[in-house]
Amino acid sequence: MSVKAVAFDYGGVISYYQDGEAMKDMADLAGIDPALMRRVYWDNRSAYDQGLVDGAGYFTMILAGAGVSADPALIEKLIRRDLASWSAVNPETEKLIGDLKKAGLKTAVLSNMVRDFVDRVKENLPVLALPDVAVYSCDVDTVKPEEKIYRILLSRLGCDPGELVFFDDVEANVEGARKLGITALSWKGPEEARKELGILCPGRL
Repeated sequence: MSVKAVAFDYGGVISYYQDGEAMKDMADLAGIDPALMRRVYWDNRSAYDQGLVDGAGYFTMILAGAGVSADPALIEKLIRRDLASWSAVNPETEKLIGDLKKAGLKTAVLSNMVRDFVDRVKENLPVLALPDVAVYSCDVDTVKPEEKIYRILLSRLGCDPGELVFFDDVEANVEGARKLGITALSWKGPEEARKELGILCPGRL
């Protein structure tokens, strides 16, 4: 079955991974240890990604878990720093998406993405206007690696699992896609992805 579409995760794939100073900066803002910030940040992230809570609710949970009172001004600073930490786009991935579109392949972004990012940042990132289809967890009440989110992506692309290539930097998300028959690959950077796609889509890149 030939490849008709290529999908990309956002964080760590289309964008660079969260910048190294972000967790320290947020910990400093909250007045807590960075290791504790990292733990409570990720322990509560799924609810934020799924759209079950907004940024204020998410950081209120984080601060409560760290024993810090939820001051509105502090929460807004934390939201802004968090969003900024995921906003640096990898230009080579952006170019790859553009080249795939020129080659006649459908493209998509499939991301566990929070509502605040969609509302505040997405419109300022031209790369997110490139893909033909965008599936964000906060819009569909499900997150990777749950089966439902991959089925939504396939439906919107109008292709069978064997016609889709998907790149993600989280192995659990790769495995979740593979269970449905999607050709899912661990992200090793845009240069390696281009080589892999050259094998899977001969003559297209």
